[in-house]
Amino acid sequence: MNKSSKWSEDLNRITLWFKPGLGIKRWLALVMFGITLLGVGFAILLLDLYRTESTNEALLTFLSYASLRFLPRALRALIFGGLGVGMIIFGFYELNRSILRPFIRPGSSVVNEIASFRRLERGPRVVAIGGGHGLASLLRGLKEHTHNITAVVTVADDGGSSGRLRESLGIIPPGDIRNCLAALSNDEAMLTQLFQYRFSGVGGLDGHSFGNLFITALSELTGSMEEAVAESGRVLSVHGRVLPSTLHDVKLVADMQVPHSINEVRVQGESNIPQMAGRVRRVWLEPNDAPAFPPVIKYLLAADLIIAGPGSLYTSILPNLLVKDILSAMDASRAIKLFVCNIATQSGETDTYSCYDHVRALEEHVGADLFDIILCNDNYAGKLDPSSQWVRADEKTLADSRVYVADLVDESHPWRHDSAKLSQVIINLYNERTGPLSDRLE
Repeated sequence: MNKSSKWSEDLNRITLWFKPGLGIKRWLALVMFGITLLGVGFAILLLDLYRTESTNEALLTFLSYASLRFLPRALRALIFGGLGVGMIIFGFYELNRSILRPFIRPGSSVVNEIASFRRLERGPRVVAIGGGHGLASLLRGLKEHTHNITAVVTVADDGGSSGRLRESLGIIPPGDIRNCLAALSNDEAMLTQLFQYRFSGVGGLDGHSFGNLFITALSELTGSMEEAVAESGRVLSVHGRVLPSTLHDVKLVADMQVPHSINEVRVQGESNIPQMAGRVRRVWLEPNDAPAFPPVIKYLLAADLIIAGPGSLYTSILPNLLVKDILSAMDASRAIKLFVCNIATQSGETDTYSCYDHVRALEEHVGADLFDIILCNDNYAGKLDPSSQWVRADEKTLADSRVYVADLVDESHPWRHDSAKLSQVIINLYNERTGPLSDRLE
């Protein structure tokens, strides 16, 4: 790299500090004003010394040369001012680098980290509703666009490690909370491995995940599950928050149409519904009057964007929306409401469903026209598991003016959403409705 290009790069790096929105210029101006006052005071002291010590020729000669009196006043002011500004900027730059070095990612810079933090801090207030891996995938992408994320998860899970902890300790199931905390963490790769680690062949720990036990232990220490989730977020450096839809012990119940029969079968328990052969007719919570967790209502009413899905339609998304307070808050909220349809059908829940069928089933439970945008995938190029098929945006789907289709597929796992693609499309749709963030800040 030649000297001119290096100089240009250094200059660009310095000018980045003066970009709008960093929250730095006002404090830099205050510091400069303070230094100016300090300089004025020092100049008054020197002037007084110069006048009172007028008989000391050696001191007068030194002060004359030190103050560059042999040069014109304008040039002297330019030289001293330029040196002062340069030293202040360089000093602050190196001081910030030294202080913030432990917190800066390799290959990044202080100003880039500050700019990124400010941008994400001013991002839209998003509430994401759902559960399972679908919600975690959405959060993984959204955290690159905003830090103002609230994940609302179902507490109807009664299978696996979560179900056992729920039954034995009487706590709300921590499984979906665990997945969302990992997805929102800064060091997601390591944390996901740690939180998803399952003990095997270890007596009573067999089958339990470390993340579930971690959250359960915190709930014992703090005295409540909501405090445990909040502390988990702080311990794990999570941007955003994860909240249960309700703190009550609720069970998910479904009426299912049995194949080759006109009779319906009632199935109790979230984990039992996908295992029952048949078609889900309707689902509800018992008790059906469980109040929502109050902070959830607060964040729904203050949200700019509310997203339902992706995730299991009957066992992850609807259990949240069936909490009446949540549905009322969504209806009252001025936020843009968006439903993300699944990419592939789920065996035992949505076999043969198109995007239209997903929307119809959802609105049969929560009412029509709750959502402003319905987002569907239109890339069917990958290979799915034999038990699944593509959820297609058919003619009935496209006839709905709320529908927007895009390529949302994760190429390595075609039955899943790509986090980056999904979040970018959602943010683009939000900006189309509200205008870019830079315009809203002006």
